[in-house]
Amino acid sequence: MSNRTVPAPPQFASKFGYSQARRVGDFIAVSGTPARDAAGAVVGEGDAYAQARQALENVKRSVEALGGRMQHVVRTRIYLIDMAHVWDIGRAHLEFFGGIDPATSLIKVTGFFDPKILLEIDCDAMVVDA
Repeated sequence: MSNRTVPAPPQFASKFGYSQARRVGDFIAVSGTPARDAAGAVVGEGDAYAQARQALENVKRSVEALGGRMQHVVRTRIYLIDMAHVWDIGRAHLEFFGGIDPATSLIKVTGFFDPKILLEIDCDAMVVDA
């Protein structure tokens, strides 16, 4: 069975021992993904919609790097610090997953490693031809 990964950012991987995403066989798991650009800077500071879009772009990049497509995503989990942002985050989620409709959970948390981060999104995908 194949086993491939998308490396985690080096500043975290060396301290936590994890990957950003991992594929084993047809299953892809994507770690909690914040709104960071390629250089590691937070995108959309203070803007939940912009952060959700960036986080979902990052999720998409991880899924595709492992041979999947967003249509293969079967579950997402959205971790957010303020439920007042739920509709902005939902709007971005709908833009990426409308018609796919994965199972989804919203989990309120007290904060993240970087206080500029308003949310993280992770997902599970099954790469199958339908």
